[in-house]
Amino acid sequence: MELLTVAIEKPEEINFILGQSHFIKTVEDLHETLVTAVPGIKFGIGFCESSGPALVRWSGTDQAMIDLAKRNALKLAAGHSFIIFLGPGFYPIHVLNAVKMVPEVCRIYCATANPVEVILAETAQGRGILGVIDGVKSKGIEGEADIAWRKEFLRKIGYKLG
Repeated sequence: MELLTVAIEKPEEINFILGQSHFIKTVEDLHETLVTAVPGIKFGIGFCESSGPALVRWSGTDQAMIDLAKRNALKLAAGHSFIIFLGPGFYPIHVLNAVKMVPEVCRIYCATANPVEVILAETAQGRGILGVIDGVKSKGIEGEADIAWRKEFLRKIGYKLG
């Protein structure tokens, strides 16, 4: 067995969701879930089929996000994993619970815009995701000024009231 990491390649501001499922119909079910959850959403999905022809299956509503999804899914090449890239202005908080409720979704590894490295194990049979490194190492404990900034920021972007 070999351990390796694959860095997710994406523009800094783009959010994505990385998960695992168990069936080829995941691509279509995720597509339907996303367009139902947020009408007009821009996204791309890449899904790593883990049997038969073992292709990267894909779908989406935005060519740039589709291209990111296909490229990153092929780099991962980990059975039954999927990656959803959300276009600018769309965020995991808008769709994450809906994605989790898709019957064949087994796990969500991360939902973020941070730099991410995916930790993989590779054997003669194939690849599997062991986990992710999402962002950077914590540098300390927030103080009163940090708390004030956090609260102000959440209100400025409309996620908290007054």
